Amino acid sequence: MKIENVRLEVMQTLDKSMGDLLAKYLKPIETNWQPSELLPDANSPTFFDEVQEIQELAREMDYDLWAVLIGDTITEEALPTYESWLMSVNGIDQEARNGWSKWIRGWTAEENRHGDLLNKYLYLSGRVNMREMEISTQHLIADGFDIGTGRDPYRNFVYTSFQELATNISHRRVASLAKQAGNQRLAKICGIIAADEARHANAYIDFINRIFELDPSEAMMAFEDMMRKK
Repeated sequence: MKIENVRLEVMQTLDKSMGDLLAKYLKPIETNWQPSELLPDANSPTFFDEVQEIQELAREMDYDLWAVLIGDTITEEALPTYESWLMSVNGIDQEARNGWSKWIRGWTAEENRHGDLLNKYLYLSGRVNMREMEISTQHLIADGFDIGTGRDPYRNFVYTSFQELATNISHRRVASLAKQAGNQRLAKICGIIAADEARHANAYIDFINRIFELDPSEAMMAFEDMMRKK
């Protein structure tokens, strides 16, 4: 049997468990946090005071911290690239609306809040040239990317396991540094995003662990290949 057919069979086998995995790793939309809850309410009489506080605290933050925060934001804003890439992976059939395509849509919906929240915070901070940042984001999405995985689900899930963990670490460290700088709002924003990233990392790690159980030799070959590609 061809390698591609074996991978498809593994994906179809795992698809049978996706209902439980969706419930485990995605939160109900109605109970999930939304960006508006973490930013000043434009209908509140304290709105301008809160914006002023954001800008005063922003002036006290180091340049290097801003550079990382902007990089994190642009990474989150490139979400359309990630979704379109993952939807092309073998075994993720968006036309059939199988469990895998439901996962990608649900994951995308949760991730979409991250860029929305960070972008609005940067805008309110008054410290960022938003037009230049938006140009960078548009270039990133327009250029697309090639992570060296092809349409192979094994390699893609190895990649996403590390990618989600990396974003968790970056957001978590920004949260820690923002807290040290006395910026409690930004610390909370980055902390809550980091928690999402940790949950998503656990999901992709679970996926690849299950693949190792069903097809250990090929899973290890995919892991080895991705490690060599760094």
